Amino acid sequence: MDAWQSIDDLIVQRRIILAMQAIRQAEGCSLQRAIDVFAERYELLRRTRPDDFHVSRDEYGHGVYT
Repeated sequence: MDAWQSIDDLIVQRRIILAMQAIRQAEGCSLQRAIDVFAERYELLRRTRPDDFHVSRDEYGHGVYT
């Protein structure tokens, strides 16, 4: 399994912090860039794998504080 497949699975599973850490490691980027990449990837996954998400967009980020 490649890094992006693992990251995508983390995003779908709402493991947001772990996904951010994996993005930073895969891209070697800043936290701000990882947030941007996460947002782009999240939108892509919502479009291409909508049935894999078990919560609404509104519920997705609940409990995560930035």
